[in-house]
Amino acid sequence: MSIRPCNPRPARAKRNSTLRGAALLMLVLAAPGASALGTDRQQTMTTKSDYSKLVQSSAKSPGMAYLRGNVLIVQGSMKASGAEATLHQHPDGAKNAQGEDVSGSVQRIVLTGKPAHLEQQQDNGGGLMTADAAKIDYDSDTGIAVLTGGVKVVQQGRGTFNGEHMTYNTNTGEMESADTASHTPITMTFEPKRKPAAATPKPAGDAPAKKDGQP
Repeated sequence: MSIRPCNPRPARAKRNSTLRGAALLMLVLAAPGASALGTDRQQTMTTKSDYSKLVQSSAKSPGMAYLRGNVLIVQGSMKASGAEATLHQHPDGAKNAQGEDVSGSVQRIVLTGKPAHLEQQQDNGGGLMTADAAKIDYDSDTGIAVLTGGVKVVQQGRGTFNGEHMTYNTNTGEMESADTASHTPITMTFEPKRKPAAATPKPAGDAPAKKDGQP
């Protein structure tokens, strides 16, 4: 995972310092295992809600699903929940970049709540990533999620991010703040690398018993 703060600074010295800091953060957090599970997008997506409405897709317009009340969306290790969600599907005859037919598959999910919640397991034992925000806009084709409003992201064993706007790339694990309007401070916390526990010496009473005739 890498983080690139983008708050503007009036002075060139501060701007240069920010750029150096961003590069440092990228080095600190850009480690293997930061990307989401690559198999998640190949899994079946299921949804639950108190109310749902489905608009069928056609060759001219994509299908849409409207969910409201205790929304839960699950796809592999990815789980999303919130008060309301809109699912945008590919239109009939749509193909992806590889030329595969993706007709009717979910292309985009817009989730809102107080807050909306997203969690996903990371590759290579990278732990669990959780994200909370007033709105989560996830593009399934690109793997990019845009979070706005009271954003809090926690990556297990790595650190946390707090801000008002963030773009999260699930393919690479890169996170970028883009809050250039409100100038809300961006807070980041980095977890130290845990040291292995020291071996506990055995009590003297646990020494092996001596056999008869041994000195």
